Amino acid sequence: MPENSTRSRLAQSWKRTGVAVTAATAFLVGGAYVHANAATPQSASAGASATVSDATVSDVVTAANTFLNTLSTSQKSKVLLSFTKANATAWSNLPCGSTCRVGIQFSTLSSTQLAAAKAVVQAATGTGSGTGYDQVSKILAADDVLGQSASGYGSGNYYLAFLGTPSTSGTWQLHFGGHHLAVNLTYKNGAVEGTTPYFVGVEPTSWTSGGTTYAPLSGMRNAMLAMLGGLSSSQLAQAKLSTSYSDVLLGPGKDGQFPTTKQGLAVSGLSSTQQALVLAAITPWVKVADDTTSASLLSTYQSELSGTYISYSGSSALSSQGDYVRIDGPGVWIEFVCQNGVVYSGVHYHTVYRDHTRDYGGEFSF
Repeated sequence: MPENSTRSRLAQSWKRTGVAVTAATAFLVGGAYVHANAATPQSASAGASATVSDATVSDVVTAANTFLNTLSTSQKSKVLLSFTKANATAWSNLPCGSTCRVGIQFSTLSSTQLAAAKAVVQAATGTGSGTGYDQVSKILAADDVLGQSASGYGSGNYYLAFLGTPSTSGTWQLHFGGHHLAVNLTYKNGAVEGTTPYFVGVEPTSWTSGGTTYAPLSGMRNAMLAMLGGLSSSQLAQAKLSTSYSDVLLGPGKDGQFPTTKQGLAVSGLSSTQQALVLAAITPWVKVADDTTSASLLSTYQSELSGTYISYSGSSALSSQGDYVRIDGPGVWIEFVCQNGVVYSGVHYHTVYRDHTRDYGGEFSF
């Protein structure tokens, strides 16, 4: 367990790191991913890679190599690992350290190495406020808040690994996480092949520091509330599940275990306004990825709304133990659940974003 001073230094360092903004657009042509920016456009068939410009992936690879160059040989051996199913699925929502994760622990890094490690995560994730890298940094800050009240928590207890060698020609994964966070971004031949699983949770759900209030998952919760709030009473009745949930269904160790039958309310029967609320509810999760990839995936998920279902259990207020909401499409799978607090009173949130065909880049069978 890192000392309190180490946790404080790490949290302050995360907050100081800025976020670069890149401009890119994405649209659908005949169901295929198409991306456009200042460089030459690239495309990929639907259901395959969510292709981004080679320059974007090159930025991630450059940041990865810069980080690797700060490490000793023994440190590199903890970071550069094989892209196997066992390594890829080694993530958890628990504060279980290296017993359930692979990679190098943040608390063992020097300030220079830590800054380089964060730069990799920043280069690979989205630039939006409350999503992407901004959300990731606040989840780590939340763990530092937890660490002030209970042992075993803190931003120093997060791990980074490269499964496979970072490059624009091979297949590899950026694997990063700790308590309440798992980021799994898979690259293949200079393209983003998969952005899931993405697990994120938070306790406390909000806190105030230096006069600023932080609520890392408020955008996700509010988007789900708006989606459910846009339904009529009869639609809510159709969306209500008979099963109760104390946690997400497809958390760690549940790879490939999607229900065989979709449940709840078919989005195909909703008005255009209601369908827009469903897409808006999907958006905060998808934005964990770089901006171009997230825009492309959102276009795909929008094209699949006719085969998507929404459902909930408990209360639609998402404020009490067991309140649960799900979005299940041909590709997208998102769950959000309220649990009783472990360290703090009240509730805390767990949520997971998966994809029926693109988890771990579709590289493994489950």
